[in-house]
Amino acid sequence: LPLVFVALSFFIMSHDKPTSIPYPYLTTCKPPSTALVGVGRCRIESEASEEFQSIVAQNVERASAEKLEKTSENKKLCKKLMKKSVAECYAWLKTMADVSVIDVEVCVQSKHVLDTDGFIIQCLLDAGADSVVLSDDEYASFIDVLECARVPRERIVAHFPSPNVGEDLVKAASAMAGAISFSMSVDEIEELETINVFNTLESTRAVALLSKSDLNLGKLTELVSTLSKIDFDIILVDPTPEQLGLSFAACAKTDRDDGLYTTVVCTRSGEALGLVYSSKESIAASLDCGRGVYYSRSRKGLWRKGDTSGHYQILHRIDLDCDGDAIRFTVTQKGDEPAFCHLKTLTCWGKPKGMRHLEETLAQRLKNAPEGSYTKRLFDDEELLRNKLVEEAQELAEADNHQHVAEEFADVLYFAMVRAAKLGVSIDDAAAELDKRARKVTRRQGDSKAFRIAAGEE
Repeated sequence: LPLVFVALSFFIMSHDKPTSIPYPYLTTCKPPSTALVGVGRCRIESEASEEFQSIVAQNVERASAEKLEKTSENKKLCKKLMKKSVAECYAWLKTMADVSVIDVEVCVQSKHVLDTDGFIIQCLLDAGADSVVLSDDEYASFIDVLECARVPRERIVAHFPSPNVGEDLVKAASAMAGAISFSMSVDEIEELETINVFNTLESTRAVALLSKSDLNLGKLTELVSTLSKIDFDIILVDPTPEQLGLSFAACAKTDRDDGLYTTVVCTRSGEALGLVYSSKESIAASLDCGRGVYYSRSRKGLWRKGDTSGHYQILHRIDLDCDGDAIRFTVTQKGDEPAFCHLKTLTCWGKPKGMRHLEETLAQRLKNAPEGSYTKRLFDDEELLRNKLVEEAQELAEADNHQHVAEEFADVLYFAMVRAAKLGVSIDDAAAELDKRARKVTRRQGDSKAFRIAAGEE
């Protein structure tokens, strides 16, 4: 094999883990023109981004303000700078990937960490990044940089330019970072057992980062498959959809004679829409166009969902199950009345129930409500809807037994979903917001707002 450079990231965790799959390393700081991030994780560079440099500058200002006397005015300034930088950071990350569903690793220079007293890391994580990659770039003591991070260790990746570093340094770094990365060559990969530093890392998972090289697709997928079988995950640097898609498929298993992969298609909130089959080529096609593309056994070719029916799908991410023998596509189903099934229902298991049924009913009422519809009245009367939301929330707060809470909870959900439906907000939109918030490391004090309570009691 020709020489390629790789980085091995050792995640401090059990070997009893899901099947390894490859993901992209995007080095240009520009929004990807294809849906490469659809494999569920990506690593991105930040240094060449003007937007990111502006975010760093704001966090430098915040770091200076945090050192001043804690007056009321200075506290307000710090809060303002934090909110502004997080908002701008989220807007920047959003151009690269949907951080509510994609695990984004952001590479940050040590200088920026020290200059901002670690606030740039908090900013990135609060904005939705999954983790921050810090490098031993000789700007300062790497341990000092890691100590400056002040976030949960599982949100930090410590990167070394070579495995030929001191074992004590690696051990110290692993105590403060959830992952350790090493830049390596394929020759070094073949000699893993002879590199002492790896023997000091117990219960680790490795991620091999393969840069652009002369590897043809056959050799690339063979290498990816081999690495995944020996507990490696793989990162491809600026891959094409074909390279990433075929590499993803190389990590999957199938016992079908036709070589197809069983595929479950789901919503953002995890509801199964239907069962289909994927081929290596259909996976690559999905990553190319950002839509649900599968293999049609009847047509014996690629099936880009919605091309004829209009019920297309926006691809969010593709995952392998724990055994690597089933694929999950997470999508948003589109169409005038979104339907995955050929029987014009959202799912292939008939009409939905519960919240999804309510969502469909509200959408229908918004378009064409029968005479005397209470839901239509709520859509048309802003004050009534507001008052009912406040009323039902108060009743939920006062409910004191299981059945009563369930009843009032259902009432709150109904009126909240009427409000959401009127503004085009879906259950999946709410799920995305919850997932995004779960990534935050900075928590608000969470006290109630007196003026809101007073307004609700009027």
